[in-house]
Amino acid sequence: MKKIALFTIVALTVSCLNATAQKKNKKDMKKVLFVLTSHDKLGDTGEKTGYWTEEFAAPYYELADKGVVIDIATPLGGQPPIDPKSEDPTAATEDTKRLDQDTAVLAKLKNTYKLSDVNQADYDAVFYPGGHGPLWDLAEDKTSIALIESFYTNKKPVAFVCHSPGALKNVKVNGEYLVKGKKVTGFSNAEEEAVGLTKVVPFLLEDALQANGASYSKVGDWQPYAVEDGLLITGQNPASSKLVAEKLLAQLNSKK
Repeated sequence: MKKIALFTIVALTVSCLNATAQKKNKKDMKKVLFVLTSHDKLGDTGEKTGYWTEEFAAPYYELADKGVVIDIATPLGGQPPIDPKSEDPTAATEDTKRLDQDTAVLAKLKNTYKLSDVNQADYDAVFYPGGHGPLWDLAEDKTSIALIESFYTNKKPVAFVCHSPGALKNVKVNGEYLVKGKKVTGFSNAEEEAVGLTKVVPFLLEDALQANGASYSKVGDWQPYAVEDGLLITGQNPASSKLVAEKLLAQLNSKK
């Protein structure tokens, strides 16, 4: 009987230790909010737009594979529109091919949270994938603007890539544009001209960032480039999306 009692005590002790360890691990896990566009019209062209698949897939897997928990939100909730050009086989990458087969992530995309229902207090950082869509909705969305401000003022990283720095257009902190005096990048005027949309988009991102006092820089068209200035991380184009995620991950890991 003594042996049985001892075994029971040991088993209970191990179970308690495992439960404590699991709770600690869960508490230590970083959580990031991804914000995608709900806008699907490419100006007056009659064509569709949305988010750019590579700019979602590459950062998602870069973070998720390292144990980061990710939620996805959009202004309208539900399935966000995908830029059809980003689904062209010529735009495919290993990450987008993986996404195509990932039923769990595809289900999360189909059922994104409504932006007004999320709270920055539940997350360690926010990441905005691009695509042309954000230039129309996220640049003007008051909920998104307030959310970015809340993350930033609570000393949490805010990350953007390609066109999504457009979501910073109307974000202010203490009465000044968040990007004022900050080193940033984003989809360049030359790249917008190369895709033939300078007369279609509501504003040119490079010009808008500079107009708000940002110190904008860029490299050659379609080359990977990411800039980090304190909590603000920006990437120039689709090829830069993984770089942005790497910088974001480094910041998250530094805050253990």
